[in-house]
Amino acid sequence: MVMWRTQAYRELHIPVAEVLGARTAKEFEKLRVHTVGDLLRHLPRRYLSGTELTDLATLEEGEHVAVMARVSRTNVIRGVGHGPGQRRGGRPSRLEVTLTDGHGYLAVTFFGRDHLVDYWERELGKGVRGIFVGKVGRFRDQLQLTHPEFVMLDANGSIVGSSEEKQRLATMSSSGLVGMYPATAKLPTWKVAECCRLALATLSGDDPWPDWVLDAADVMRQADAFAAVHQPHTLAEAEAGAQRLLFDEAFATQLTMAYRRADVATHTAIRRRAVPGGLLDALDDRLPFALTEGQQAVCEVLFAELDRARPMQRLLQGEVGSGKTVVALRAMLAVVDAGGQCALLAPTEVLAQQHYATIRALMGDLAGGRLLGSPDAATDVVLLTGSMPAAAKKSALLRAASGEAGIVVGTHALLNDKVQFADLGFIVIDEQHRFGVEQRGALTDKASARPHVLVLTATPIPRSVAMTVFGDLDVSTLAELPAGRQVVGTVVVDAALRPAWVERAWQRVAEEVAQGRQAFVVVPRINSSDEGVGVVELAERLSSGPLSGVRVGVLHGQLASDAKEATMAAFAAGELDVLVATTVIEVGVDVPNATMMVIWDAERFGISQLHQLRGRIGRGDHPGVCLLISSALVEESIRERLEAVAATNDGFELAELDLQQRREGDVLGAEQSGSRSSLRLLRVLEHAEVIAQAKQIAADAVQRDPDRTTPGFVDAVVATEQLMAGDYLELS
Repeated sequence: MVMWRTQAYRELHIPVAEVLGARTAKEFEKLRVHTVGDLLRHLPRRYLSGTELTDLATLEEGEHVAVMARVSRTNVIRGVGHGPGQRRGGRPSRLEVTLTDGHGYLAVTFFGRDHLVDYWERELGKGVRGIFVGKVGRFRDQLQLTHPEFVMLDANGSIVGSSEEKQRLATMSSSGLVGMYPATAKLPTWKVAECCRLALATLSGDDPWPDWVLDAADVMRQADAFAAVHQPHTLAEAEAGAQRLLFDEAFATQLTMAYRRADVATHTAIRRRAVPGGLLDALDDRLPFALTEGQQAVCEVLFAELDRARPMQRLLQGEVGSGKTVVALRAMLAVVDAGGQCALLAPTEVLAQQHYATIRALMGDLAGGRLLGSPDAATDVVLLTGSMPAAAKKSALLRAASGEAGIVVGTHALLNDKVQFADLGFIVIDEQHRFGVEQRGALTDKASARPHVLVLTATPIPRSVAMTVFGDLDVSTLAELPAGRQVVGTVVVDAALRPAWVERAWQRVAEEVAQGRQAFVVVPRINSSDEGVGVVELAERLSSGPLSGVRVGVLHGQLASDAKEATMAAFAAGELDVLVATTVIEVGVDVPNATMMVIWDAERFGISQLHQLRGRIGRGDHPGVCLLISSALVEESIRERLEAVAATNDGFELAELDLQQRREGDVLGAEQSGSRSSLRLLRVLEHAEVIAQAKQIAADAVQRDPDRTTPGFVDAVVATEQLMAGDYLELS
């Protein structure tokens, strides 16, 4: 448990269950709200004055909304039967209401006994406009609200109507402004507002930043900012409060980066200069392809940084298939030639196995260690994962500790206390965003001197994100694809409008298999649910239906490690024709014979993730085909997103688009775990000026307090590193 140094951080990290109760806290989990701080940073999407109407044209089916509108007409339709409103076997009475914003219309329907229908009609007639809270549905091809919560307002924006409604919605309109919060069915906007009011009451008013920081940033105090965004008297006040909260996110992130940079500058590393005539030269002589200009340029940068007394801290990003692995391998062999050891840390066992196999294939007998017949320059390459048999694990540990193994490839098992190195000089971390800061530090601590660190990512990261999230790393980019990489054509398939196209997709898979090639089918979930079919059921359907006679395998994160490895190995060896899988195949899986991919329920994936997935095909002699199948293309935003992926193979262009649509923590390709999401409010494209300001103030803070004794600075760094950690192992 973290011992916070400031009252502000202590209060904001109180679980919401302690303030709202366990039942309400459970509902807030759906909104990624777990602490008081999460709740108070759950801001209204917009504010309505008591006289402003909602644009009804912006409503979408399935959305939970709070609508401000005028009642255009009401119509009571009496139920069938005796008695007041309903009898057994009869129909209830209903009240049909038409709302308007002055341009468009929205249907609202209430069902009930006659006295309730009459009551609702009277209430709706008391004001000139109302707030209606509910879920947008569709009936007879028309959007509508069914049984919404509502309250009526008079011409001045004051609430009229029953005392119960006044009690529920008073906090929303007491200032003349109504905050429209992101909501759910069980947490309508008025209830979110009430919960925020309760959370505000728990704050003492303590501010984590020194006065000089507040003055330099020209922002209000934190407690005042929370009050301003949740209970504003004017829009200007709400905007000023939001500005303070944006600054907090930017400053905490930049402060963490600034202290990291200062820390790195105090450490020394052993210089690892490549030795002529060693492993590196031997590898270059036997590579079956020529390095691209981009690969050569990045390698020269890495060699220069390895030959420094200051530890390398570099991020290498590149498209899927851009050749990052061979670049990293050449750098590792330079270190081995100089007498050091290297560790390659992968987030999953499947990916670790793939790296191990790729390195050994590239090196050939150079990876033979002390085996009879191996070249004099050979070094041992070992694999270390959690699921390995005890004897194999013991052997790998001994070879790492003795220095016999020049390269150790592994998963989180490398972080175990039992793993020791003779002279760890270089760490390569694949897909950094899947490893927490503490886990990366655990590996760095295994070296007597600070090792050089290279981070690899196949997720194209816009420069703005790289500066914000990887601000402590220098960045290199491989944008050029090696010669021979095939073009992948992508097509969007509307399963709802053209179901015959789905059948044709499976026929196309069978045709590809008949030509001796292989295919992936990617599904967003393991088990079937109300949201759609799962990977297991879809594989069964395909095996007994359109792909009967085809060798179909299943791969997902809940399988035992040995089963996953066996399935992946069988597919790579050509013993399976079609692999139906979750996103466990998103990175690292290299099967050159795979030429087709069908992504089921493609709307469930983000832009960058779709681009990552299709990078698994077209890696051999034949072009690839990727089909994005979706039944949700009636939603314009979904159609635009999928068509954008189909329109280009440029991952950096897609990453910029992804950045505009999603939060920055997600654009890196991994969900943050539990209550953690590193950038809740900040969007780096929109808030570049705030980030630049925060970066300068953070630099001043480190200069004023190099030993990090300011309590708020200590808390900010601890909290930010927790947020950035996320899940360090993603298995499904």
